Amino acid sequence: MSNTNWMTQPADIFKRSPIVPVMVIEDLDDAVPLAKALVAGGISVLEVTLRTPCALAAIAKIVQEVPEAIVGAGTILNEAQLQQAIDAGSQFIITPGSTVDILHAAKKGQVPLIPGVASISEVMVGMELGYTHFKFFPAEASGGVNALKSFAGPLADIRFCPTGGIGPSSYQAYLALSNVDCIGGSWIAPTDAVKAKDWSRITQLCQQALAAL
Repeated sequence: MSNTNWMTQPADIFKRSPIVPVMVIEDLDDAVPLAKALVAGGISVLEVTLRTPCALAAIAKIVQEVPEAIVGAGTILNEAQLQQAIDAGSQFIITPGSTVDILHAAKKGQVPLIPGVASISEVMVGMELGYTHFKFFPAEASGGVNALKSFAGPLADIRFCPTGGIGPSSYQAYLALSNVDCIGGSWIAPTDAVKAKDWSRITQLCQQALAAL
């Protein structure tokens, strides 16, 4: 049975895992073992970025073969990619930024969209269309923890998943903020470990990151 049915709100995604790995999959054969390594480490919300030719196929394989995971597509830039990601089985969609067209398009479907924002003005555009959960990107370059602290006053009911430049030395500070439910990071699935197919190291990195919270 598909695990998409229960998940109808972005809040479910944000609350399920405090760390969301940003996965760049170059080799389709790595998709399932990488996903299983992350799940074994306690992380079950996975973002596969559409930066590689095999990304859509990787999403489809993970959805089919790793039912314990919730798999989303990242780096969605337009409506065509949005539809491709949904057709591949993506269970949520993340964009690096947001346009009114893509915000409207996602509202017509059943797959949750987490729009990317870097300013309060961009959040306000999303709020007008009913969005309450956003990706704050690029987090470090856009003011980081201090920016999100400032956002908390005027945007009291808005939740964020900061992503971009966050690593093992900074993720705890983000997760300590009242308006942050989860963060996106790539350090728990480093490129060298994936290339070496060192799945046990990835599992260990996940466990260490979660244990420090």
